[in-house]
Amino acid sequence: MKSRYSPALLIGAALVAAVAVVAVLSLLWLPYPASDTSGGRLEGPSGAHWLGTDKLGRDLTAQVMIGARVALAVGGGAVAIGALIGVTIGVLAAFAGAWLDDTLSAFLDILIAFPTLLLAMLIVAAQGASLGTAILAIGLAMSAAVARLTRVLAKRVLAQQYVTAARTSGTSWPGVVGKHVLPNIWPTLVVNLALQFGVAVLAEASLSYLGLGAPPPNASWGRLLQEAQGTVATAPVGAIAPGVAVVVLVIGVNLVADGLRDLGDPTRRRSR
Repeated sequence: MKSRYSPALLIGAALVAAVAVVAVLSLLWLPYPASDTSGGRLEGPSGAHWLGTDKLGRDLTAQVMIGARVALAVGGGAVAIGALIGVTIGVLAAFAGAWLDDTLSAFLDILIAFPTLLLAMLIVAAQGASLGTAILAIGLAMSAAVARLTRVLAKRVLAQQYVTAARTSGTSWPGVVGKHVLPNIWPTLVVNLALQFGVAVLAEASLSYLGLGAPPPNASWGRLLQEAQGTVATAPVGAIAPGVAVVVLVIGVNLVADGLRDLGDPTRRRSR
């Protein structure tokens, strides 16, 4: 019997699940404490240090495991903030009058014109580097794209005859949103939010690489890459391990998004 789930969805879910398992495991067990510098500097992989050590003598396996926790926290938190703000603004714009809709649309277009990373950098620079600030900054930066998509989808639903009939019969605006708008736009939004999760992971890694991400003792994959760039020739694992981790998570999330798109549109899957 042929599975209704696409290979992309299954492979992506497996990759994301693997990172999630590592993140959860890091809460319960680490081979060495995050601040332990008892290992030799830039040691290669061994039985004592599976991925070797960094230039400070910290165990790279422990650092990468903690980085998985930070990446998922930032991705999940940023997507939650972006979805809450973006969906709210998008729905309001869809219901608003012409002048308010045009004003909100122009404002969203201006925000979207700025790259997510640039907006996040400006917010972090103003508020100070921390894990919470990074999550908030990335979430706010991505909310504009979510709001614009929500507005377009909501307007399409509001133009349907069954929505007009519901409004004519006396259904309140919150009732229309809860019964008709959100259920019809949510499948498309979920796919977009899955893609935004990958964008958030890359944005956090970039912020940390630039020194604007989560400060120590939080271990970010981006900061690990920055710290290892001067020792790539002598200790390549220090750069390869966090780099591979970023690639695995982002590819996994993108495959999940692609699989969800196929699940919502079977004709697209059959056309491949």
